[in-house]
Amino acid sequence: MKFTDGFWQMRDGVHASYATELRDLRLGTDRLTAYAAVQRVTRRGDTLNAPLITVEAHAPAEGVIGVRITHLAGRRHPGPDFALPGATGDASAVTREGDGAAELTSGPLTLRLPTSGAFGLEFRDADGRTLTSAGRKGTAFATTGDGAHHVFAQLALGVGENVYGLGERFTPYVKNGQAVDMWQADGGTSSEQAYKNVPFYLSSRGYGVFVNHPGKVSFEVGSEAVGQVQFSVEDQTLEYYVVAGPTPKEVLARYTALTGRPALPPAWSFGLWLTTSFTTSYDEATVTSFVDGMAERGIPLSVFHFDCFWMREYQWCDFEWDADVFPDPEGMIARLKDKGLRICVWINPYIAQKSPLYGEGAARGYFVRTPGGDVWQWDKWQAGMALVDFTNPEATAWYQGKLRTLLGQGVDGFKTDFGERIPTDVVWHDGSDPERMHNYYTHLYNKAVFELLEEERGRGEAVLFARSATAGGQQFPVHWGGDCWSSFEAMAESLRGGLSLSLSGFGFWSHDIGGFEGTPDPAVFKRWLAFGLLSSHSRLHGSSSYRVPWEFGDEAVEVARRFTELKHRLMPYLYGAAVEAHRTGVPVMRPMLLEFPDDPAARTADRQYMLGPDLLVAPVFSEDGEVEYYVPEGTWTHLLTGETVTGPAWHRDTYGFDSLPLLVRPGAVLPLGADTSRPDGDWTDHLELRAYVPEGTGDFTRTVTVPDLTGAPAATYRVTHQDGTLHVSADTDRPHRAVTVTPGAPSPAI
Repeated sequence: MKFTDGFWQMRDGVHASYATELRDLRLGTDRLTAYAAVQRVTRRGDTLNAPLITVEAHAPAEGVIGVRITHLAGRRHPGPDFALPGATGDASAVTREGDGAAELTSGPLTLRLPTSGAFGLEFRDADGRTLTSAGRKGTAFATTGDGAHHVFAQLALGVGENVYGLGERFTPYVKNGQAVDMWQADGGTSSEQAYKNVPFYLSSRGYGVFVNHPGKVSFEVGSEAVGQVQFSVEDQTLEYYVVAGPTPKEVLARYTALTGRPALPPAWSFGLWLTTSFTTSYDEATVTSFVDGMAERGIPLSVFHFDCFWMREYQWCDFEWDADVFPDPEGMIARLKDKGLRICVWINPYIAQKSPLYGEGAARGYFVRTPGGDVWQWDKWQAGMALVDFTNPEATAWYQGKLRTLLGQGVDGFKTDFGERIPTDVVWHDGSDPERMHNYYTHLYNKAVFELLEEERGRGEAVLFARSATAGGQQFPVHWGGDCWSSFEAMAESLRGGLSLSLSGFGFWSHDIGGFEGTPDPAVFKRWLAFGLLSSHSRLHGSSSYRVPWEFGDEAVEVARRFTELKHRLMPYLYGAAVEAHRTGVPVMRPMLLEFPDDPAARTADRQYMLGPDLLVAPVFSEDGEVEYYVPEGTWTHLLTGETVTGPAWHRDTYGFDSLPLLVRPGAVLPLGADTSRPDGDWTDHLELRAYVPEGTGDFTRTVTVPDLTGAPAATYRVTHQDGTLHVSADTDRPHRAVTVTPGAPSPAI
C-alpha cells in the first residue's frame, strides 16, 4: 500500500506519523524498549496532544532480532498468530549501551539504536557491516481517509541489492520494483495473485525479513520509495524479524528453524505421478488402461491420483466414491496396489449443500458462520457450499474422521486443493479475526490432513499435494504450482513461482507437467516432461484432457521413459538433498543464488536452477530446442552426454527433446542407483559413484552419504582422487563401483 504522492506529498486523506526522536529507553538483559516521539520535542508542551510510538526489540532465536512497533496497545488481539516452533527465546541475546547508542546482539546480528539525534534502527552483521536500516521514515503509522489505521516500516536497500521470495509468485523473480500484497487468491499462474503468500523476503546482501502477521501485509519493494522495502498492516501493531546470514543458505536455515522445517516426504513420492485429469471422463477401466499403458511402454509409475470426480457431482466433499463409476473402490485400490502403485485422492475443505455431510456438519456447528449466526454459504465452485471451521477442534476431528475411512480403504495421500477463497464477513469458532484467518486458514487445513497421515501412516510416510500455503506451511509437503496454461510461457512462469517459493522456506515443489488448462502441443509436453522429472516431485495432470504420454506421440513416450528412469537413478543423490532440506531448510530445487551468492550473474538467473548442490538444470522453453543458460566458474560436465562447458559464461545451445542442459558441478561425486524401475529401491545395491575431477585438480577427497528410506545414513563413502587414481573406502560391504569422469574424456552412459 502506498501512502505518499511522490517524494514531497502524501496521498489524499493520508496522515503519517514517523518515529522522530527517542524520549525514553529501557534496557533489559536480553531486550530493549524505546519510546519515540513523532516530532522534535523542544519544550514540555510538545509532549502533549501528540502520539508516542513504542518500539520493542527482542531475539526469539539465535541470529534473529524481532522489532515490534506499536501505536495504541489496547486493541483486542483475537489471533490467529503464526506458530513459531523455533521461537524458544533461548537466543543468548545481550544488550549494551555506550558510544551514543544502545545495542541488542544475538549471534552474528546486532540491532543498533542511536540514543541521540534522529530516531533510527540499524542492523549489522558480525563484522560490523550494515545490512539494512530503518531511517527517518522507517518506523511509523498512518491513517487514511476511510478511517483505517496502518503501521508500517521501511528498511533500506543498498546499491545493487536484490529482493526475493514473498511466497510462490509468478511475476518477475527479482521482486525489486513490485508492489506485493499478502492475500491468498485462486488466480492461476499468469497473474500477480498467489496461492502461497509468505511474508518473508530474502536479500542478496545476506539477510532476510519476516513480517510476523498472518493477515494482509502490503509490501512495496522499491516501488514507493525506490531505495526502501516498505511493509504495512492495517493494525495498531507491526512486528518484523530480521534474520541473519551471512549466506542465503544460512538465512533459510534460521528462518525455517523459526517457522518450522519441512517434513521428509516418503521416497516413493519422488517417482512419477499420473492422474485422471480434472473434467475428463474416467472410470476404473480408464484408470486401468492408463496404468497398464504405462507398464506396456516401459514408463515406471509410482502414484496414481484420482481427481475431483471420484466423488459424485454437486457433492464435494462427501468423501464417498461415486458408486455408478467406481462400484468397488476397495477392490480397485487393491488391484492398483498389486501393480505396485500408491494412491492419492483429491479433497478440499468445502462441503456442498447436496453432500450428506452438510446437514451433519451444520447441526453440530462445524461450519464457519455469518455474524447473524447462519452457516456461511455461496455457490462458487460447489452449489451452496459451506466451509469447515478448523478453529473448532471437534470440527477438525470430524473432518479427519472422514479421511481416516479413505485411508482404511488403502488411500496413501491427499491432494489438498483450494483453501484460498476464505471469506472475511464471517465468525470463527474460536473468535479469530476474519482478516487474519483469510491467509491462515490453509495452514490449519493442511496441518489437519498432514497430522492425520502421520498418525495413521507414521512419520516419514505422510505426503500431501497442496496448492495453498503461508508461512510455516513448508512443514507439510508437497506443494504444487497450481493452475497454469499449457504453453512455454506458462512453463517459465511456473518455474519463477517455484524459485520464489524455494527462497521462502519451502523445500519441495512440483507443477503440472504439460500445463493444466488446455492441451499442450507435443513440443511443450516433451520439454515439460524433462523439467518436471528434474523437479523434486513429478506429476502428469491436466484439466480437460489426459496427460498420458502416448497422447502426444511416440517420442513423448521415449522422453517420459528416459527421464523417469534417470530420476530413479538419481534417487540416492536426490533423497540426500531431501534429507538436507528436512534438516536445514535448504530446498531441493535451488535458485542459482543459493549455491553461488557471490556470482552477480547467478543473482538474476530465473530460467535455471540447481537440483541439489551439484546438478545444474536449464529447462528448454522452445520447440526448436534453443536454450540460453549461465554456467558458473569451472568446467562442468553434461550428465547425459559427457560434453563439457566452461564458465563463468553464458551459453546458447540447441537440444533435442531427449535432452537439456543438465550439468554436473566440477569436483562433485554423484551417487547413482542401479534400479531404474522405482524411486524407493535399495540405493546401496550396486551403487555407482561418479567423481567429476576438475581439470588441473590435484588430490581431493569427498565424502558421500547415501540415506536409507527413512533418511538415516545407509552407507558413507570416502572418495579420494590421488595421483590420477580414484580410491573408495566405505562403511558397507554392499557392492559399489567408482568411476572417474575427467573433462574431455568419454563419459559412461546414463
